[in-house]
Amino acid sequence: MFKTIKKDLPASIVVFFVALPLCLGIALASGAPLFSGLIAGIVGGIVVGALSGSKIGVSGPAAGLAAIVLTAIGTLGGYQNFLVAVVLGGVIQLLFGVLRAGIIGYYFPSSVIKGMLTGIGIIIILKQIPHFFGYDADPEGDFAFFQVDGENTFSDLFNTLKFITPGSALIGVVGLGILILWEKVLSKKAKIFQLIQGPLVVVVIGIIFYVITQSNDTLSISQTHLVSVPVPEDSASFFAQFSFPNFKAITNPDVWVVAFTIALVASLETLLCVEATDKLDPHKNVTPTNRELLAQGTGNIISGMIGGLPITQVIVRSSANIQSGGRSKLSAIIHGFFLLTSIILIPRLLNMIPLSVLAAILLLVGYKLAKPSTFKQMFSLGWKQWVPFTATILGIVFVDLLWGIGFGLGVGIIVILIKSFQNSHFLHIEDKSNGKHKIKMTLAEEVTFFNKGAILKELDSLPRDTYLELDVTKTRYLDNDIIEILEDFAFKATERNIDIQLISERGIVENPESFIEFFKLRPKLT
Repeated sequence: MFKTIKKDLPASIVVFFVALPLCLGIALASGAPLFSGLIAGIVGGIVVGALSGSKIGVSGPAAGLAAIVLTAIGTLGGYQNFLVAVVLGGVIQLLFGVLRAGIIGYYFPSSVIKGMLTGIGIIIILKQIPHFFGYDADPEGDFAFFQVDGENTFSDLFNTLKFITPGSALIGVVGLGILILWEKVLSKKAKIFQLIQGPLVVVVIGIIFYVITQSNDTLSISQTHLVSVPVPEDSASFFAQFSFPNFKAITNPDVWVVAFTIALVASLETLLCVEATDKLDPHKNVTPTNRELLAQGTGNIISGMIGGLPITQVIVRSSANIQSGGRSKLSAIIHGFFLLTSIILIPRLLNMIPLSVLAAILLLVGYKLAKPSTFKQMFSLGWKQWVPFTATILGIVFVDLLWGIGFGLGVGIIVILIKSFQNSHFLHIEDKSNGKHKIKMTLAEEVTFFNKGAILKELDSLPRDTYLELDVTKTRYLDNDIIEILEDFAFKATERNIDIQLISERGIVENPESFIEFFKLRPKLT
């Protein structure tokens, strides 16, 4: 792990600057104490990072759980009662891992995963534009279309035009320019520019800009446009920020409902993120999904025990890690230690970082996830890939992450059903001799009830006086519904003067008396 520290240390700095506002913003959007988001980020980095089998995944509080947390805190009668649900959710995730439920992540089509990455890239860009120009009505980490401030993604963009903060906008533009210059030009000129990451330079310049413009009426940046980390006065006030679960609430059925919801949603988000990050990983590492569930469950138990929000593996931080050259889990772990030490030692310095500077960093992350070349590539693959890809993006942009994935998966299933309907059989008209049509129908390797319509339509359309060769030699699964269709057709065939030759691995049968009895003798088909 330490062999790649030269790559992991610079990457961890970038992940730290991306994670910091997201941890705070998600806590704010969740209606939870701000410190709870930082706890989740620290535990996600250090604990989950150490236990996980993922080399480049980064865990922390997730935007997808914000609405669930906000509702649950009110329903359960307080944050300490909610923490019981977080701990129990972690236990349930451990059970998922033991039961090897991690395999679920492999059943999501590639087009949906790519749509998820692109959709998240677009939503990052849309959500960061207001922060980039100094309009911060909606907190960082709120990725839903309908925002917690009552606006939506697009109305927020229009409002930004009315409330541009000159100082924030200026340092945001300068920061974005430096980031692009650093990546496209300077990093290729000398190793020093590879060792020192552009985001670190941009953050330092942002702090300097804030300090020197404090007395300038036009360019000064107010506290509302800066990072807002809780600042304890002493060690006692620091430790007072931790909350602990009220286990007396464990008998409340609602706590268990919330716990199962957290476990299910957090596990699904994690598994989808694992699939996505493995696709982004230039070294094509494969993450053990069951181990990931065990790591996430452990992280949620610890986070809940000390007052933190629920944890999942998160694509924004993970993709920032990959784009910054992270090579091993050390990057995630170090970023967790950076979060911990910074909120203890330099919270006041952190509170001088303009949000527009961090928005510039995230804009670049979003662009790399949603490159125009990705749209071109998916379109070139044909409608079977393009339609689920587009549905996923639209769902993420206009609703939220989980709904978007659900839309994409639903469309993907419909595409599969359409193709299954089309590919159930192959029909070949061989000749027309002796007054009879000779037609050969070859059934596919797997024929299920989805194919009923296509096969029934084909058999009903056969003309009178037909000689039908029905070839099932390659068929390995034949649904009982299809066998019943063949049985009914055999009865009608005699009325229409249609002769049937059944070709199977057991030989050739002319006009079988009963398809049901025939296939009962061949277990392989049923």
